[in-house]
Amino acid sequence: MHKIPHSYVDYFIIFSLPFLFAVLKARIQQLQSDVIVDVQHEKVQFVKASKSGIGASSGNSPKNVFGERTEVPKAGQTISKGGGQTGKGEGKDASASKSRWMEKLSQEKKTKTKKLKQKLGLEDKPVKSSKGKLMLPGTSHKTISTKAGIKTASTVKKSKTLKNQEHTMAASKHEHTMAAAPVAAANVPIRKAKGKGKASKEPAPELSEARNRAEEMERKAEAKAQELAEVEELERKLNQWAVSARPELVQDNSEARVYGDVQRSVRCYLEACVFCGDIDRAHRFLLGHHRMVSRRNLLNIGLYNIMMRVWAKKVSAAQYFISMACRAGLKPNLGSYCAALECMGRNPDCSPHVINRVLRQMEEDGLPVDELFSHCVFRQDERDMVLRAIHTSVYAPPPPPPTLILCSVCVFQRADAKYPKMAFSLEELQERFSRQLSIEQASTITIHSVEAMKPVTSHMAKMVNKLATYTYSLRLVWHKALVGALREGKIILASSTQKAVRLSLYPYLCLLDEKDYVDIMIQSLSNLPPSGESLHILAKELGNRVHNMFCIRMKGHNQMVDKLSHIYNEYAELLAKDSKEFDVLPRERWWKLEAEHSSGPSLLGDETHWPHMVVVELGTYLVDLMVKHMKVNSDILNSAYDRKLIPVLYHMYTFRSNKQVGFIKPHPILTQMQQDAMDTTLTFDSYVMPMLCPPVPWTSAKFGAYLLTPTKMMRAVEGANQHEILLEKCQDADLHAVLDSLNQLGNAAWRINQPLLDIIISIFNDKGSEKLDVPPPNSEAPKIPRYNQQDSATFTSAEKAHLKREVVNAKKKCSEMHSLRMDALYKLSIANHMRDEVFWFPHNMDFRGRTYPCPPYFNHLGSDVTRAVLVFAEGKPLGPGGLEWLKIHLVNLTGLKKRSSLAGRLEYANSIMDDILDSADNPLIGKKWWQNADEPWQTLACCMEIANAVRSPDPTHFISHFPVHQDGSCNGLQHYAALGRDVIGATSVNLIPCEVPQDVYSGVAQQVEEFRVRDAEKGLKIAQVLEGFISRKVVKQTVMTVVYGVTRYGGRLQIEKRLKEIDDFPKEYVWDASHYLVHQVFSSLKEMFTGTREIQDWLTESARLISKSGSTVEWVTPLGLPIIQPYHRSRTQMVRVNVTYSRYLNTVKQKNAFPPNFIHSLDSTHMMLTALYCYSAGLTFVSVHDCFWTHAITVDTMNKVCREQFVALHSQPILQELSNFLLKKYWFWYPFPDLCIDTILSRGSFGQFLQPHGLLFALTCIVNCGTLYRQVCLSKSCPIN
Repeated sequence: MHKIPHSYVDYFIIFSLPFLFAVLKARIQQLQSDVIVDVQHEKVQFVKASKSGIGASSGNSPKNVFGERTEVPKAGQTISKGGGQTGKGEGKDASASKSRWMEKLSQEKKTKTKKLKQKLGLEDKPVKSSKGKLMLPGTSHKTISTKAGIKTASTVKKSKTLKNQEHTMAASKHEHTMAAAPVAAANVPIRKAKGKGKASKEPAPELSEARNRAEEMERKAEAKAQELAEVEELERKLNQWAVSARPELVQDNSEARVYGDVQRSVRCYLEACVFCGDIDRAHRFLLGHHRMVSRRNLLNIGLYNIMMRVWAKKVSAAQYFISMACRAGLKPNLGSYCAALECMGRNPDCSPHVINRVLRQMEEDGLPVDELFSHCVFRQDERDMVLRAIHTSVYAPPPPPPTLILCSVCVFQRADAKYPKMAFSLEELQERFSRQLSIEQASTITIHSVEAMKPVTSHMAKMVNKLATYTYSLRLVWHKALVGALREGKIILASSTQKAVRLSLYPYLCLLDEKDYVDIMIQSLSNLPPSGESLHILAKELGNRVHNMFCIRMKGHNQMVDKLSHIYNEYAELLAKDSKEFDVLPRERWWKLEAEHSSGPSLLGDETHWPHMVVVELGTYLVDLMVKHMKVNSDILNSAYDRKLIPVLYHMYTFRSNKQVGFIKPHPILTQMQQDAMDTTLTFDSYVMPMLCPPVPWTSAKFGAYLLTPTKMMRAVEGANQHEILLEKCQDADLHAVLDSLNQLGNAAWRINQPLLDIIISIFNDKGSEKLDVPPPNSEAPKIPRYNQQDSATFTSAEKAHLKREVVNAKKKCSEMHSLRMDALYKLSIANHMRDEVFWFPHNMDFRGRTYPCPPYFNHLGSDVTRAVLVFAEGKPLGPGGLEWLKIHLVNLTGLKKRSSLAGRLEYANSIMDDILDSADNPLIGKKWWQNADEPWQTLACCMEIANAVRSPDPTHFISHFPVHQDGSCNGLQHYAALGRDVIGATSVNLIPCEVPQDVYSGVAQQVEEFRVRDAEKGLKIAQVLEGFISRKVVKQTVMTVVYGVTRYGGRLQIEKRLKEIDDFPKEYVWDASHYLVHQVFSSLKEMFTGTREIQDWLTESARLISKSGSTVEWVTPLGLPIIQPYHRSRTQMVRVNVTYSRYLNTVKQKNAFPPNFIHSLDSTHMMLTALYCYSAGLTFVSVHDCFWTHAITVDTMNKVCREQFVALHSQPILQELSNFLLKKYWFWYPFPDLCIDTILSRGSFGQFLQPHGLLFALTCIVNCGTLYRQVCLSKSCPIN
């Protein structure tokens, strides 16, 4: 870290004083937070505080028609701002929530108050109540007489709405006013209480001068009003910063994020109850939470809106839920008014004046009527009912939905854009849409397995048929047993006597037909590996399948499918070759069509993603049914065994990473049956398959990709939802470029390279080939050693340990072979199913902005095998230079000639044309030259394409579907070199023109070899052993990943793996050699890329300081995509069906991951810019992160666009903008937001904050001072919070 200049220390001292002053003020407020002050006109009385809490209800108030107690305050009582009754439960919760730190503060307050009284010459004497008990002043309800009017301040718990926050601030201000005399009430006339709310008529004679003192104290307090106004303004701004900028979130609870998971669970429960028709259960559940003050805090206005929408369709009780929400301290939002208007629209007798009153109330709340139709989600005929209500009123009808105004500021020139058409007619695209819709509505799809193509003997066929018949009958038995068990379980759950506020699985078990649940369970059984699966993983898979099917059924129930069909059929005109030309992007076209078809339900559903806990709990329940009720006869495979029913699944425990986890393992009989039966079909979820029609364009962060299957635009780890909050805050225009790039990637059409696929399947069904990355069958797995107990008794302890290791290694090898075999089986079976189809891959992204295809198994980001069988569906002629690019691409795939120029590679390709043609004609019986390449299957595919081209009448007119790749030269180092303007580093990664391409991996290997020779001459043993073994392949992975945060430990493991692959290298020196080489690789990179290491250190140290302050690291990409690192320490505990998570900030990961994630985000930004410009130029473009694909004829154009966008990206002051963003973002903890950071940065030496050491110093100041401030000001009991 750079040394901090002396001038910065001065600024640190200057800034420390306001911090400490603010902390002192907040501390004083805390010490006075339990004083309840009521200012009444010429009345002074002490009222005994209730045991159940100040202002508690007596519990005898009358009930309304719904069974809820009305709030009738008695004399001397106060009612909380939340509007709810305070009872024993509240007092209990309040006392339980006090921390030891707050108890210490309370004790400290009493001590300081006593000293202050002594200094002022006052005594605070205990006062006896009517029952003779002593009442301490700190627990009394004080009422002070004034003539200015009635003012009340109370220290109820912090309200959950902005409105209540303002009341709290007002109360806090008055407490400050009285802070000058915290014991003034002890000197006013006191009347002894004779009953509830009554006072005696005799004043205390020893306090006759108290009124004069109180008035004097009041005048002094009023003199400080100006100072306290500043504190109130600070509180107001802090509260404004604490809530979201969106109007919906401003109206909601300020603590919504604290209770986010609980609220989501409650919301999902209510939605499930409503969907399955159990309205009474949902009503009781919400009412139970509302009546309990401790649970009412967990509710938000959206939960009340769910029930309001239900009762709106019954033309009753909608207004009751609005009143409930208001009593809970929640302000109605657009959804609330929408439900109320829907209810009025369904009621033909509703008075127009009532509707007018609602519309006027909306305007008073700052909610324009037209936003109902742009922000609310409608189901079925809800939109029409709202419109009917508005038209019924005398209120002027809202204007029609705004027409689409295309953004004039785009990332590329719209005037020169030529958006490509697809090689399909409008009728063909509409037919494909219908097929895809049917597949997604079915939720699953069954395809033929490629193993069915394996030849079998007559005896094998007889056995297979026998087992297949038995398996089919067995599944019928399982189906009947599971249906019965599911029904019985639902009856038990439905009749459970548990409290109404407890979450139950019952509504989640009623969302689908019983047959659907059973099909999901049996499908998961067929996909279970022989070695078993973690209970947590299996339960999550089952729960997610239920959730996906539920979302699809809900969209059908909401009548959204018909509207989607109409819009998509018109949207297809944009892509069809026989329709007119359009000058808009897919996103813009979809927006316009959706605006034109505004009637009816909304396409964007408002269903909530189930919390991870709900998914796992539901899945665990289904697994439990499978374990208990799926059984098989024990003599099915061997008639010598006694016949009895045994479970096909076992729940056991195993250890993983020193943790005991639940494990579900199939019985060996089931595994043997599945292998012998040779099931010829595979069943997948519909989203696993590529789409048969172009994806729905992403128009927002919540809508796009599949037709019905729910898909997130941004992937994230389980339990992380910070990125969703950031995306919600984003303006739509900020995400346009990101959405358009995802749409462009998803619109690339693909087809299967059938000749190559047939060759791969033939090898797969033979014995596979490890050299060609085709996994062998399970029959080729090593046999697990088995030893008799008697034989092992004669073994020594060393021999027993050796035998155990052999067994463990054999089991591990068998498990790995099975996993690889099934992965290849899935990929090849999907490819074989799609062999005659044209298909598409919808895309989404991870939290860094890196894009991925949504189908998980088969896509172009897969292995060499899957990439080789994929070609573009659209063909283009090679043109004058296309054949040369095919030959250069072939040499690149082989891994040869890395240091040669493009002309040298082309010359080499021409010199081996005989081998190329022989590989294409005789791939399995010829010279097999292609099998020695780095990417053998892609090399063979390219050989076939070149052979077809050169044998065509005119190669320039040959229609090629083959994708040509252009890969980056260690892309991470390229970005670091460009950021640091590192000339030497830039030369090594081809950012500067050279006569021949530079290979950074070969350069590092060469420098490491020089270090090795030097050390060998000095007599270092390991350096001598490594002679002849240091190659490009050994160091490549470590060099590639060092810029992405790999540590020396991780680098050593990478090099160790490469050394083990070398047969001639002595295995006893692997550890020493890998340890030596990783040190030399890091030293070499440090010398070659000096600027890289400095930038990396700056990013790491910045992230360390940010995470130390308790914040997650955030930034925004140059395309406007907000990024937040989701790294937290998760502690998972699972007991049967209960899963609990406790998440804490993982400061180590936040620090170490920031540099690589920041570079990944820049890499993704460059790819997106290239994709958008290529699309506007009419190119077919796809990417595998930093490897770009296009047709051979358009390679030159793509290269030009790629270089231009890289220069344009790094022409921006990226690091300076990042520094500014971090300062503004984390300057939030500075206690005086009036002091704008922009002003600070513009003053003299503070401009040096833009330099790395300046930013680090600023962050250090924020950490050191801001942390103390946050500990006080962000405490739940702090008055200003």
